[in-house]
Amino acid sequence: MTNISKNELAESSRIPCSPPKIATVPTQVERPLWSVMIPTYNDLPHLQETMESVLSHKIGPERMQIAVIDDCSTKGDVMETVQSTGGDRIEYFRQHKNVGSLRNFETCINHSNGRWVHILHGDDMVMPGFYEEIEMLFNKYPEAGAAFTNTAHTLAESNILEVHAHLASEPGILNDFLLQNAQRLLLQPPSIVVKRSVYEQLGGFYAAHYGEDWEMWTRIAAHYPIAYSPKCLAHYRYWTNNSITQTFIATGQNVRDIINVINIMQNYIPLDQRARIRRLASKNYALYCLSLADSLFTHDKKAAIVQAKGAMRLTKDLKVFYLFLKHMAKHTLLYRIMT
Repeated sequence: MTNISKNELAESSRIPCSPPKIATVPTQVERPLWSVMIPTYNDLPHLQETMESVLSHKIGPERMQIAVIDDCSTKGDVMETVQSTGGDRIEYFRQHKNVGSLRNFETCINHSNGRWVHILHGDDMVMPGFYEEIEMLFNKYPEAGAAFTNTAHTLAESNILEVHAHLASEPGILNDFLLQNAQRLLLQPPSIVVKRSVYEQLGGFYAAHYGEDWEMWTRIAAHYPIAYSPKCLAHYRYWTNNSITQTFIATGQNVRDIINVINIMQNYIPLDQRARIRRLASKNYALYCLSLADSLFTHDKKAAIVQAKGAMRLTKDLKVFYLFLKHMAKHTLLYRIMT
């Protein structure tokens, strides 16, 4: 038997190997329509803005539960910030120890009482009209298991917005969303709301700390139609300082996790499409890794090389190989000039 270290055992408890079970809400509980669950860990510089973006919709507690789920933050007083921002309107729950993002998401869903669950990360925001637009989608397309709007990236610590391309010109059910999303992640977490009954049927997030949302939205799309609005009503803060994303990119864990996610998503795809979708998903993420490598080179050469090599782990596609060689040659020359 292979010996497993205490660190490995601790990490395995933070990363479920199968979708965590989501318990049904007890029948005696009075249920609102919405549950906005805000997972946070050391997001204090942005958390107040996140909460205020929800409160600005002025939806009362009889229709919307709002809760901050704190993964045992070590920087700042999260409870004081929640109380000073939302008073009694926002619930506060603190984990007894740091459990990691996946287990914190699991707590978010199990803590929710609403019929529709919005997991809004503690550094993201929703814009005026977001909840009205999602409610319109669910009412018009009751067969949908989830609904989302278009998204804008807030780049790094700036207020510069980069709006996603529209997936459709009008609101409605997206055709072929399963196959399209399995090739390339088409949405970001603040833009999507999932029916709680869907989580109860399919379980929570699992398998990877990076790319776990890609797996989840693809899993849902394999079982339910997905509704979409082209209105840009959610802001996703990309790559904040000391974020999980930044750490995983620096170490190459993002590549290892994405390979695992792509393998899992094969189970949701029709058999005759699996090889093609795997090839396209691997190529698309490899190209993303090379773009990261280019953007990282001037300030983090080590991380840039990790991402460039990660691209070659993902695929042997000729275009990717050519761009890899071009990247290495260009930056090797630049490095020599700079030194």
